[in-house]
Amino acid sequence: MRNLRKADLLSQTDCYIKLWLPTASCREARTRTVRNCRNPVWNETFHFMIQSEVKNILELTVCDEDTFTPDDQLLTVRFDVAKIQPGEKVHLNFELNPESREVSCLEVHVKETKMKSPYKRRDFTFTMKGSYEETQDVSIGPRCTQGGSETTMFHYIKQSQPRLHMRLPKERFFCGHSSARREMDVSSPLAVPLHSLDLGKKVTVMRGESYEVSVKKEDGCKNLDLRLGFDLCTEEKDFILKRKKVVAAALKDVLHLDEDLQEDEVPVVAVMTTAGGVRSMTAMFGSLLGLQELGVLDCVSYISGLSATTWTMAKLYEDANWSQKDLRGPIGDIRKHVITSKLHCFSLDHMKYYEKELCKRKQEGHKLSFTDLWGLFIDCMLHHQESTHKLSDQQLAINQGQNPLPIYLSLNVKDDFSTLDFKEWVEFTPYEVGFLKYGAFVRSEDFGSEFFMGHLMKKIPESHICFLEGTWSNIFSQNFMDAVYLLGHSEDFWHRWTRGTEHDIEEHPALPRKPHEQTTSLSIPKGCLSNTLREMMTGRPVVSTYHNFLKGLQLHNKYLENESFCMWKDTVLDSSPNQLNETGDCLKLVDTAFFINTSCPPILRPEREVDVILHLNYSGGSQTLPLDLFSEYCLEHGIPFPSTELSQEDRVHLKECYVFEDNLEAPILAYFPLVCDTFQKYKAPNVERSPTEMEQGRVDVSNSIAPYGTGLLTYTEENFNKLLNLCSYNILNNKDLILQALRTAVERKKQLKNYSPPQLSKHS
Repeated sequence: MRNLRKADLLSQTDCYIKLWLPTASCREARTRTVRNCRNPVWNETFHFMIQSEVKNILELTVCDEDTFTPDDQLLTVRFDVAKIQPGEKVHLNFELNPESREVSCLEVHVKETKMKSPYKRRDFTFTMKGSYEETQDVSIGPRCTQGGSETTMFHYIKQSQPRLHMRLPKERFFCGHSSARREMDVSSPLAVPLHSLDLGKKVTVMRGESYEVSVKKEDGCKNLDLRLGFDLCTEEKDFILKRKKVVAAALKDVLHLDEDLQEDEVPVVAVMTTAGGVRSMTAMFGSLLGLQELGVLDCVSYISGLSATTWTMAKLYEDANWSQKDLRGPIGDIRKHVITSKLHCFSLDHMKYYEKELCKRKQEGHKLSFTDLWGLFIDCMLHHQESTHKLSDQQLAINQGQNPLPIYLSLNVKDDFSTLDFKEWVEFTPYEVGFLKYGAFVRSEDFGSEFFMGHLMKKIPESHICFLEGTWSNIFSQNFMDAVYLLGHSEDFWHRWTRGTEHDIEEHPALPRKPHEQTTSLSIPKGCLSNTLREMMTGRPVVSTYHNFLKGLQLHNKYLENESFCMWKDTVLDSSPNQLNETGDCLKLVDTAFFINTSCPPILRPEREVDVILHLNYSGGSQTLPLDLFSEYCLEHGIPFPSTELSQEDRVHLKECYVFEDNLEAPILAYFPLVCDTFQKYKAPNVERSPTEMEQGRVDVSNSIAPYGTGLLTYTEENFNKLLNLCSYNILNNKDLILQALRTAVERKKQLKNYSPPQLSKHS
């Protein structure tokens, strides 16, 4: 290295280089340190065993070694190994100025060969970095349960060149094979490189005076316990077939059709919502009541929610036939809870209950966070007694297609990154939980359990849905950068202070470009002041933490060419596979509303083939901002979505409903802002209010402050009824627009069915 910059004021850099190729090795390699030198030379060689089917990015990080403070990272070069073919030797200069892999199982066996003392126990610690277990403790002695022997297991990536680190009891022992044994006295861990051993049979790696340690490789897990693929799961496909029969009958009735619709003529209709605390929960009940009275609720196949609208959904889906019953029943029940003071949720008995449930949750193996307590509070706020419902229990509510399929939405984020820099859509259905971007899904009952390389390693009991509600509506997860974005201000200024400098660099001589190869890049981190500022601006008070079911999986070499991945690829880290989620231990889930207040992304998965979206907006403040932000998001990422341009007049004086249908490749969008327009004069469509009823039509939803502030958990009964009736009225009063959207969707389906592409003549 030449002309290395100084990291310290008083001396030249004490430089070493870390080499990290996570797809090949579970540990970092590093050079020796060259002290006080601007032009260090190492002449060291490193070997990595790679698999060409995955994306291999070698990171070379230049560091300055410090004695009393953490080592400084000066820069990182990321190099795509696909640029070099096996057997090819290339000498490069970097100008720095401007499908699931196999799991192997290692059995470690400790056997007592001679009883040293009938009262003395000997403790062993084995560590394998990068394995699922990481560290295992074994003891032999008088309390050993297997007659002087103990066995433990490690699960690891087959090609990762792992080392088994052993911390052994202090005594004299022999190391190596019987033909070349050395007598040693161990006071520090020993490392055994496993790739140098024939693990097809049992191999003794250490023999002491009174014990021996042997290892053997066992057959790994073959079948994955998660589903990889962007298609819908079998259960959801089966649901859609059943639901289409219900929808076809409902459409024939509401549209007054002369004939039954064929299966391929039935449009897929989805309801989507936005967040807004108890306001959005109450308003959603009103909108669904209006759809039910119109007969349109049975035309809906999907309902998606986020934040507090998930409270409405979770409450409804406790009843397996809720949409077939009069919604005034559950509305009456929720009214009692909303108008009741929430002080009882802080009673001594409830506090004891919260503590007991959190202790139980921790003992089961879940990762605890403050949102778990928030979830218990929500449960207390909305139920007469503790609820034990789980997400997978909702399968009973859709097994005959009797209700729309519910989809709940969250965002996965990273520490020290704003939501703009890193976020990943995570959807929850009664069948599966998964990432839209990766096409990786686990059964809903397995979410929260521990996985490694796609295999279920430790089953943890499924969470009660109240804990998921705390995750979906985590009002404590907003950071400063999110607030800047949602206020409509440019985040570019703040990014200049929080992002490191990163740009592509050229190799000399230049290598020929190869398909799906990534450019070599250089990253220079910011200084201490900028890092501190970054932590302040991107830190989130509370996130929900769950075991990462992607742990150990690796991205295919061509992952950036996958259309489904690219559809949801929108962060600065997506082209850096070493920094994506398969390497993390935990998922960090937050409320979606702090990025874009919408539950639309899972509805727009191409595999769901949604034809009509009923967009129910309940946000406070601007009624157009969520729609504007999501429309811009879809435009940037090539997601088919209708143009949602509104005139300045409409933005000032919003109507109750707008229908957008200009794009034949996109769903028809019926957009309902939360406004109080003709409701002030009419108590029902075409039914005017009497002078004594005018007060019931004055509903102040023009801002996010009282009486419907996002932070308010208790309403007066009058305000609850006003908001409920307003949202129901806005649906009923726009019956013609809704039915026209449905009629247009049916016509589109029939035209597509009868369309045949033009045939080229033999002379063409």
